[in-house]
Amino acid sequence: MKINRTTILTYSAFGIALNVVLGTAVSLLNIPLLFLDTVGTVLVAALFGPWWGSLAGVLTNLVLGITIGPTAVFFGLVNVAIAIIVGTIARRFDFTKLPVSLGAGLLIAVIAPLIGTPIAVALFGGLNGSGMDWIVLWARAAGESIYASTFISRITGNLVDKVITCLLVTFLILRLPVLLKLYRSRKETPKHAA
Repeated sequence: MKINRTTILTYSAFGIALNVVLGTAVSLLNIPLLFLDTVGTVLVAALFGPWWGSLAGVLTNLVLGITIGPTAVFFGLVNVAIAIIVGTIARRFDFTKLPVSLGAGLLIAVIAPLIGTPIAVALFGGLNGSGMDWIVLWARAAGESIYASTFISRITGNLVDKVITCLLVTFLILRLPVLLKLYRSRKETPKHAA
């Protein structure tokens, strides 16, 4: 199966929609420890590589900047990091294997808060109106700094969310024949051509 730009752009648009819709739904339902706002980024990065995943991630945050609020744009850096990590892992290893997607989920669960915490502290003082704010307040009451409190809350949520996100993407690739075909085609394409 030949992968052309139209196919990649179509799936990238789908990935952006997934990020926005799932992220908004989880936020509205106020589900603790879950965000699902990077499922599309992880899917696009796993299928087409880190640069296409980064583009989908940045465009997601631009859309959220318009629909939710301008501060969402700054968190595009987190989406770019996730795409680079997942896209690189998917190039080197078989992302359809559960240990690989689990490892990717754990890695981005640590990296994402390292990038997102300074942004959250600078923009919101560590609180952003999500269900995770109670962890920040609890850690602050326990004597932790604002940075440590914010990082603790973010890594707690990310350990659940990013692992579930990566496992969900692996499940989608394995269960939807068109995605599996795309994934296998990309894996067979020489690295310099992808």
